[in-house]
Amino acid sequence: MDYAPDDYYVQSEDDEYLTRIVVDTCARKFYLYSSVGDSKVIDCESVDQFMEVLNLTRSVVDEDIIAYADPVTAS
Repeated sequence: MDYAPDDYYVQSEDDEYLTRIVVDTCARKFYLYSSVGDSKVIDCESVDQFMEVLNLTRSVVDEDIIAYADPVTAS
């Protein structure tokens, strides 16, 4: 599916917007942080759902606000 990034930009700097997205690939979660200090968690139920959200995120969000959580490994 193709996404148009322009459809997701704020109209005014007074609008709330994303400042950081942390992608946790192991937990299949996205942590969203906004310009007004709010945070949300998107918990994906399946790999397909996770990949769909990840593709949307990469398509419409500037790379500089996306971060990836370090994978959890056994020591």
